[in-house]
Amino acid sequence: MRDHLEPLAGQQPAVPVQRHPPPDGRLRLAERLAYLDGAARRINSALDLTATLRNLGRVLVPELADALVVLVRDPVPDVERELGRPQALRVRHTCGTRLGRRGGLRPVLPGSVLERALERRAPHGPTVLDERRGGLAAELLGARALGRLPAGTVLLALPLHGRQAALGMLLLIRRPGPDGSPVSFDPADTATAAHLATHAGLAVDTALRYTREWEIADELQRSMLPAHLPQPHGVRLAHRYLPGERGAQVGGDWYDSIPLPGNRVALIAGDVMGHSLTSAAVMGQLRTSAQTLAGLDLPPHEVLYHLDEQAQRLGREHHLATCVYAVYDPIGGRVVIANAGHVPPVLVGPDGSSELLDLPSGAPIGVGGVDFSSVEFPAPPGSALLLFTDGLVETRRRPLGTGLELLRARLEGAHRLTPEQLCQEALRILPPGDRADDIALLAAAFDGIPADDVAYWDLQPRHETPGRARRLAGHALHTWGLDHLRENCELMVSELVTNAIRHATRPVTLRLVRTSLLRCEVGDDSPALPRTRRAGPDEERGRGLQIVARCADRWGATRLGGGKVVWFEQRL
Repeated sequence: MRDHLEPLAGQQPAVPVQRHPPPDGRLRLAERLAYLDGAARRINSALDLTATLRNLGRVLVPELADALVVLVRDPVPDVERELGRPQALRVRHTCGTRLGRRGGLRPVLPGSVLERALERRAPHGPTVLDERRGGLAAELLGARALGRLPAGTVLLALPLHGRQAALGMLLLIRRPGPDGSPVSFDPADTATAAHLATHAGLAVDTALRYTREWEIADELQRSMLPAHLPQPHGVRLAHRYLPGERGAQVGGDWYDSIPLPGNRVALIAGDVMGHSLTSAAVMGQLRTSAQTLAGLDLPPHEVLYHLDEQAQRLGREHHLATCVYAVYDPIGGRVVIANAGHVPPVLVGPDGSSELLDLPSGAPIGVGGVDFSSVEFPAPPGSALLLFTDGLVETRRRPLGTGLELLRARLEGAHRLTPEQLCQEALRILPPGDRADDIALLAAAFDGIPADDVAYWDLQPRHETPGRARRLAGHALHTWGLDHLRENCELMVSELVTNAIRHATRPVTLRLVRTSLLRCEVGDDSPALPRTRRAGPDEERGRGLQIVARCADRWGATRLGGGKVVWFEQRL
């Protein structure tokens, strides 16, 4: 058996309780008090239920008992509510014995010895096993397990009470001595065990409360992250989110993907500094703001600038966050990226080469008064981009620079992987059991849209422009072999161009894109978004958007930095 407790950091080793009193009774008292102090500190040193019960076993075995079994209410209760009568106990931890199989369920029957023992706060006095094998021990261990204990085994049962109700039972076991005689718990041993059981009950209550808070915070954070990413044409996306270990509070890592006009897509990864419910709430606000700003089709550095302003207005505290914002254009085969103090993304080329993008690091969002800049990189078909948070590359034992280079090397030659496989490959750099921070990943495989599937024109805002737009659109559809869509498409193009030239002062743009559907976009320099309205029977205007809404499968309008785009889609 061990001769002392393993000390906590910064503590003196606890002195063991000796079962045979030394000559000096005062010395035994001092040793027992030192043992109680160290044991109480260890029992209360964890916020996780499993760790708390493991620490309980370490302080009680072999100092006070040869083995123990801990049973906790099942289902695990929400200790902040009225718990009511326990229905069952489940074995949650054993130490020094194979009795009481982990996970074994013990019903708490009305009027049973076990129910009465749970209601009491005092120990259920030491019991010496004889041939009868019944009572409380049988209800806790089961008759079959109890039958494997030799006669003369001494059992001490103690209830574990939380702040409001009993949470479980602690069973201490002492095996018979070499001569087969019982090694009993004397009154001092029983009092010591009862004192530690009181600490254990409160520690279990605290662990259950913390676990519940962690689960609520984790659920809150997950609810703020997108469950499903859109899959725009020309790019395939995948994401992963791994919460930090249970001993750490939730963080503010997030990712997002937002479709933009022109078949482009915005890709975002960010991390609010700190670990708390506040960090998760700030993350939700910043993500919502980023979606709104992306809808305005601002350049990446402008989005970060406005997010920086938003973070400074978020309330009582000064909130900081890192963020990388990228916009991929599948038609132009390029990606424009701006960075606000975030770890650089990894770009994998069509030839399999990988590089950490050289971006101006910028300052974190919330610092204020910082200029952000956008950098453009070629992103031809076959390349891929991985955005991630620092929890992937920085751990307790591995510095950030080492982790970044390890990730880059790991993704070398990963150009043939799907986005899901790219995420999985990136996670392989994580060492086991060395992760306190949460991790967010967003992988994008760039397929692009061939130039032959795009038709684009600049049209002067004149009265004859709608007719010319109809002819151009019809010719493009004929070239693509889509004559069956031609009549409806020409009609809708005519209506949208007519509305555009009515308000435009600069050339109107018309773009047709053929993917798995036909998308038409008409842009002008007026920021006013069109709205459908009910036209009167004698009105000549006001029916254009109703025609578009009736003929198209989907349609909408998006405000841009210098105007707007009105679009519609038709299934092929």
